[in-house]
Amino acid sequence: MSGEPDNVALELLRGMRADFGRMDAKLDDTKAELKSDISSLRADVASDLATMQAKNDAEHKATRTQFGEQIVDLRRAVVEYHSVVIGHGVLISELEARVRRVEQHLNLPPTLDA
Repeated sequence: MSGEPDNVALELLRGMRADFGRMDAKLDDTKAELKSDISSLRADVASDLATMQAKNDAEHKATRTQFGEQIVDLRRAVVEYHSVVIGHGVLISELEARVRRVEQHLNLPPTLDA
């Protein structure tokens, strides 16, 4: 028995222990790399989210401003429309009053539409 270990099982166990130690070291390195990658990804996502939030806020503000301007234009158009309709209404009522006076002057019977 020249150079052979005394106990083969003991030698195999020692070899396995060394292999496990190397695997633990590799796992520790892998964990550190993963933690670093996760931190980097977290920072990237946070940055992208902040950028998207700012862009969304700017678009929201622009949309509100645009809608506000459209509402002002709509209100102006409605006021102008009402002014025109009321103006025509006054003219029509004046015309109806004049027709009534003419009918009364000519002793005509009133129209049935009224």
